[in-house]
Amino acid sequence: MPALLPTAFTGRITWLGVNKDRTETLRNIAVDEMALTFAGCSGESRAGLTRPSCSRVVGQYPRDTEIRNTRQICIVSAEELAVIAANMGIEAVDPAWLSTSIVVEGIPDFTTVPPASRLIACNGTAITVDMENRPCNLPAPVINEDMPDKGRAFKLASKGLRGVAGWIEREGMLRVGDEIRLHIPDQPVWPHLDQARGI
Repeated sequence: MPALLPTAFTGRITWLGVNKDRTETLRNIAVDEMALTFAGCSGESRAGLTRPSCSRVVGQYPRDTEIRNTRQICIVSAEELAVIAANMGIEAVDPAWLSTSIVVEGIPDFTTVPPASRLIACNGTAITVDMENRPCNLPAPVINEDMPDKGRAFKLASKGLRGVAGWIEREGMLRVGDEIRLHIPDQPVWPHLDQARGI
């Protein structure tokens, strides 16, 4: 019995970006295509089968513990970027500011797609969605380089709109203009979520 269901929701890749050295800048460089391996995008600063744990998982591991890298790729939605821009009072958000790997257009409420969903390109290249990519203040200095004093507004403006992090399940190429289809886990929502979250 299939564990994942192909959906009618498709998106189109409108932007791709890479970052060679995050210690130098979070700003990504736009590219037309991206070769993805099981370790991520070759030569990219987030690539690797493992990574040091960070503040997102301090409840699970001491900082800098070596863990599986489920954050090889950062994917955001064109529609949600437009909402963030409106919330910040600016014309547009440059995905390069956010260290974005992929911008996709056409999948509604993209940040809240179910964890473990797959985004599968027409050529079979597949990304597994890990979870929501929570907003932070790290993009603020990059934003300020181009839009002085606007960076501080980003974290609040992007709440619930920051996209998702993911990892490569099937190797292949992605290109600007490629179509990707959303596949979702075939399981009900866990009925104890509110209790587990203390709501």
